[in-house]
Amino acid sequence: MALTDRQAKALQAGDKPVFDGKVTGLLLTPGKTGSKWTLRFTSPVTGKRRDAGLGVYPEVSIADAREKALAMRKLIDGGADPIDARNREQQAASVAAAALTFEKAARELHGELKPGWKNAKHAAQWISTLEAYAFPKIGNKPLGAITPADCADVLRPIWLDKAETASRTRQRMHAVMQWAWAHGHIVANPVSVVDHILPKQGTKKEHQPAMPWRDVPAFAKAQLRDIELRDNTRAALLFLILTAARSGEVRGATWAEFDLNVGIWTVSGERMKAKEPHRVPLSVAALALVKRLKEQKQHETLVFPSPRGKVLSDMTLTALLRRVNAKSDTPGRAATAHGFRSSFRDWASENGYARDLAERALAHTIANKVEAAYHRTDLLEQRRPLMEKWAEHVCSQR
Repeated sequence: MALTDRQAKALQAGDKPVFDGKVTGLLLTPGKTGSKWTLRFTSPVTGKRRDAGLGVYPEVSIADAREKALAMRKLIDGGADPIDARNREQQAASVAAAALTFEKAARELHGELKPGWKNAKHAAQWISTLEAYAFPKIGNKPLGAITPADCADVLRPIWLDKAETASRTRQRMHAVMQWAWAHGHIVANPVSVVDHILPKQGTKKEHQPAMPWRDVPAFAKAQLRDIELRDNTRAALLFLILTAARSGEVRGATWAEFDLNVGIWTVSGERMKAKEPHRVPLSVAALALVKRLKEQKQHETLVFPSPRGKVLSDMTLTALLRRVNAKSDTPGRAATAHGFRSSFRDWASENGYARDLAERALAHTIANKVEAAYHRTDLLEQRRPLMEKWAEHVCSQR
């Protein structure tokens, strides 16, 4: 009779092994640490009886055990010993792992992942992080020789002082070693346990330096509102502040996304962090800015093109804010473009606007899955007065 899950679960340590009736020689042996799968066969090479381990139940299901056993049976029918064949594969993998270093594996994985990334900047950052922190310490090490202690040594210098950078470096190292594991170069991922070696990181999340909302009008008047016709950096930053949008959404904005007749900017899901389309009701000031840019239309597609006709770099906005030493809530640091979203959020809270309305304006996803399933409206019309009042605040200084 074929072995069933009910029978397998009922086995206790000390019970006799149970043979599966579907695959000859496949048996399940109960023990103190679980029931182990074994294929009992006669080697066609030596003529001796051998037992090949196939894993532990229920991690290896009955169906999986049968599949593994049948594959070994085919080898036996072909005159090969499956244990010897497996040993040769493992030895070949070990040799390959010895020849493949962490840096070579990382660059190979980077090449495989790169076509799937739409953001060239992210693709560059992914490998540059490893170049800066991982390659100097473990880049030349064979994959199989890398230990958890080695991985901890990479992260230790930045683990506490640069927690966000350390987290990204750890994620990318983990991805490389997972790739190595998937290709049979290693048997375990050493990055998985570094948290047990390194000290506990602070729980306080690092925030982008933000300009206090009361200071935004003076900044907008001094630096942004009397912009030159072709100063797309300042135009993009002003539009970013007026719409409380993310830098990438603004810099990549195209004319096709705007309906100037009804005053709506629709950002496609593929350009949004949450991968969902986002509609932005344009205030009078934001709409006037876009119409002004449309009249001069420097680019057929992009609303805020760079001088070379490309998407503006995020560093262009950062450089402007640093150059004018934009005031922020973080001592010693200039405000960031992303920080203006925080400025908007604080303004909305302190001026009595509903949390849900402000969160929708920022295109934040609803964490509660049940609530998200029922709350499908984007509150577009309710957001119009909110964005209009925010724009009036931004442009309040004459």
